[in-house]
Amino acid sequence: MADRPDSDKKSESTRKDMPALLLGRYEIGKLLGHGTFAKVYHARNIKSDEGVAIKVIDKEKILKGGLIAHIKREISILRRVRHPNIVQLFEVMATKTKIYFVMEYVRGGELFKKVSKGRLKEEVARKYFQQLISAVSFCHARGVYHRDLKPENLLLDENGDLKVSDFGLSAVSDQIRQDGLFHTFCGTPAYVAPEVLARKGYEAAKVDIWSCGVILFVLMAGYLPFHDQNIMAMYKKIYKGEFRCPRWFSPELVRLLSRLLDTNLETRFTIPEIMENRWFKKRYKHIKFYIEDDKVCNVEDDTQDVDSLSDQSQSESDSEFIETRRKMGSLPRPASLNAFDIISFSPGFDLSGLFEDGGEEARFVSSAPVSKIISKLEDIAKLVSFSVRKKDCRVSLEGTREGVKGPLTIAAEVFELTTKLVMVEVKRKGGDKTEYEEFCNKELKPALLNLKEEPGAGAPSHIPSDSE
Repeated sequence: MADRPDSDKKSESTRKDMPALLLGRYEIGKLLGHGTFAKVYHARNIKSDEGVAIKVIDKEKILKGGLIAHIKREISILRRVRHPNIVQLFEVMATKTKIYFVMEYVRGGELFKKVSKGRLKEEVARKYFQQLISAVSFCHARGVYHRDLKPENLLLDENGDLKVSDFGLSAVSDQIRQDGLFHTFCGTPAYVAPEVLARKGYEAAKVDIWSCGVILFVLMAGYLPFHDQNIMAMYKKIYKGEFRCPRWFSPELVRLLSRLLDTNLETRFTIPEIMENRWFKKRYKHIKFYIEDDKVCNVEDDTQDVDSLSDQSQSESDSEFIETRRKMGSLPRPASLNAFDIISFSPGFDLSGLFEDGGEEARFVSSAPVSKIISKLEDIAKLVSFSVRKKDCRVSLEGTREGVKGPLTIAAEVFELTTKLVMVEVKRKGGDKTEYEEFCNKELKPALLNLKEEPGAGAPSHIPSDSE
């Protein structure tokens, strides 16, 4: 996504090798940029009308270059690091000759363009740096290291928020050698850390932090901290850590940069130390988000919640409780399922097991009131210290423990089968599959089975037919 854009004239001429409608789903637009092995086009999803960027990779070229494993790793990394400040990968498609990465289209272009016009105001630079560190921290927690952080690989969306792109040189923790270090020489000369130049192995997390320090300097100064027309002379400056801060840098910023661009690995700042730094913490907002329909969604401050009604609901009958919430718009009637929906959910009409376990999703049939089902899901969440978000008849349970694939996120939705019978569909939306299965088996299933045994909450063994 960080490829440099071409002129519209060149875009039109280089688009001739692309179909107008890709795989019947995406309408191809202008060429945004190109590299050695790939071209990036703007496109439109004809069903959702959503703008996307499609990275088109030539299979023959990557086969000749021995880069198949490299492409597979990039796909794996992009699926692992879904965060509001990282460009999203929506899907991967392929034909006999091409591989297509369908990605988030970031309208604002490269941060590099903005910096090339001159240095940024301190508050603006701080905001971008905070978002960069948030994204890098998220990656490192999942064993992903970018290794080529620079303003050309940082994009800006229409809201002015930063998005990290181009994970082509990224590495994962399972690539570390027995000495616990990485050894591949990579990165962009002006942003590369001194220990990479030494070619004796390096900690990739520390390398990313050095690059973040160079980026912060560039944002605030408008030029590089280590620069020389002779590349070997520049490498010597980097190796020695020789740089000067301009007079307009505040003392707090100078102290921070001295710890980010520290040649001593023992005293170079870590991510937690950066986040505790006084300059960094000014107006810092912790980013809260969740994954829904395989997309990253920010948690808004005005998210609807029904917790404020909990005291009132205890004194209401179930029918009054539901009716009150429906009038307030927080708990409408569950979506109805027709026969075709039911058939698509299950092989036949037999839903007798309460849970139809499909690995990534499970289903629960009950005649319990919607309010009791949602309350039970909340109780389960409290027992395991999960946070809860509610909207309509959807409940999202979000874990706080950061696993390799992010926190465990489970979505539950209530559907109406008949006027007295509902189905709860449970899906894993994020996090580790093994952790999800363990949570379902140890917490979710037993609790919902107990709901069946409560007075007035009996679940039928199957969906009744018209003759019954």
